[in-house]
Amino acid sequence: MLENYENQFVAYIQSEMAQDLAHDLNHVFRVVKMAEKLSEVEGAKLEIVVPAAYLHDCFSFPKNHPDRAKSSRIAAEKALDFLNRIGYPVEFHSDIEHAIIAHSFSANVKPETLEAQVVQDADRLDALGAIGIARCIQVSTSLGVGLYDATDPFCDIREPNDRVNTVDHFYIKLFKLSQKMNTAAAKIEARKRTDFMESYLEQLGAEV
Repeated sequence: MLENYENQFVAYIQSEMAQDLAHDLNHVFRVVKMAEKLSEVEGAKLEIVVPAAYLHDCFSFPKNHPDRAKSSRIAAEKALDFLNRIGYPVEFHSDIEHAIIAHSFSANVKPETLEAQVVQDADRLDALGAIGIARCIQVSTSLGVGLYDATDPFCDIREPNDRVNTVDHFYIKLFKLSQKMNTAAAKIEARKRTDFMESYLEQLGAEV
């Protein structure tokens, strides 16, 4: 059934997504691919997971926007309108809506279904590992944020501030994500990616 709609999902997200350096089509494709992998292991329904993964960023305020936490609810509304227009089976709509709303870190909504957990995990995994490091630097650079504090690069004796230093975001958010994963498969992958990020900071420390 999904193959009848997937091209429409891609075309819609291409036309609607406000792309930035870290939230581009490749981000969406990676989230979809990871969500499909997690679904296979965890037994989630692809009829819910795949459209939610494709459409989760069909609307998004900029990272520094005061209404950032509302982005996923607006995205969910837009996604449901689109799904109605293309005739996607109505019985999946409410679960897709919830999965899109709950995927957002800033929205702070608990995923109540396995499918929502999978989509949230897939999106958060894309903030970790080699891709996660690159995306973090991309976002920080676009906001005019420096790489690290020269006197205390790794927040040993100060509170982290990711509005000033990119590396600080690792401590404020990224290193905490592995403990916030919902599914067993995502927890394993998150630990691998976090280990890589920790080794990156060790190398950065040696260089600076």
